Amino acid sequence: MKLPFLASFIILAVFFNISMRRVSRKIEKKEADFWEKEREANNVRRKSLENLEYIHIPYHLLPFDSAGDNEALQKAEDDLKALQFEKIVNFTGISNTDLKLEYGTANITALTQYDQNYTTLVRALQNWGELLYNMGRFEDSANVLEFAVKTRTDISGTYRLLVDMYKTKLGLNEEEIQKKIDGLIPIAKSLNSLSKNQILNMLGVETPTKKKKAPLVTF
Repeated sequence: MKLPFLASFIILAVFFNISMRRVSRKIEKKEADFWEKEREANNVRRKSLENLEYIHIPYHLLPFDSAGDNEALQKAEDDLKALQFEKIVNFTGISNTDLKLEYGTANITALTQYDQNYTTLVRALQNWGELLYNMGRFEDSANVLEFAVKTRTDISGTYRLLVDMYKTKLGLNEEEIQKKIDGLIPIAKSLNSLSKNQILNMLGVETPTKKKKAPLVTF
């Protein structure tokens, strides 16, 4: 009985060793490719940023100056007003290396700031929209969150609140509800984010599921 067990153990050890070597080679190649790409990016000259998709907050269309004595609402409004003269660009899912390759190393500080401004924007919009939702101001909340979606936010809570309002809070009929949800789907499909599939599922769109791993063979 010991011999078959020993043979099985040796075979398993050999397969494990081969597998680890393959993984190690893949990691080494991935790291080498990264540093080669980074080296190339660091040599790219500054390029014009005029054609970036800058986001402009439609202050005249959103429910500003309606906080009254509500300090939380006022702060949410102030957070957005603070971005009024800032440049905002959505670079979600794009690495700094890719940004340098596209626009030049000298622009990376500015581009990083634009992206940070975007993160501040969508978080502020989500906070504002949620506050309005909790107050029962559903039309105002939908207005705020729909603008967030237009900027291609990947905050799943934004889509979740919108779907809830479309279905239960805004008095829409079935046709209107579906039309509203259908309007969100193309934007959700364009997201470059880990939350993309979660959001699409929330909108009723089936997404590919991960393949199940093959069961481990035992001896």
